[in-house]
Amino acid sequence: MFTLKDVKCDQKVVVKKLYGEGATKRRIMDMGITKGTPVLVRRVAPLGDPVEVTVRGYELSLRKADAQMIEVQ
Repeated sequence: MFTLKDVKCDQKVVVKKLYGEGATKRRIMDMGITKGTPVLVRRVAPLGDPVEVTVRGYELSLRKADAQMIEVQ
């Protein structure tokens, strides 16, 4: 399984599946990250947390734990 946490800087991927339950999954979906959405990883902090991505035309910072719940291809 290849997650958003594993993606390198300046790499573009497409969301394949969201994991998680309840409010956490809903919060990720409310941010615009849904199945089939292209995501560009802009920056990754030195320790890997947070990950800055561009999704649907805006910049978004995700915690490493949240990025691990997003399977990409």
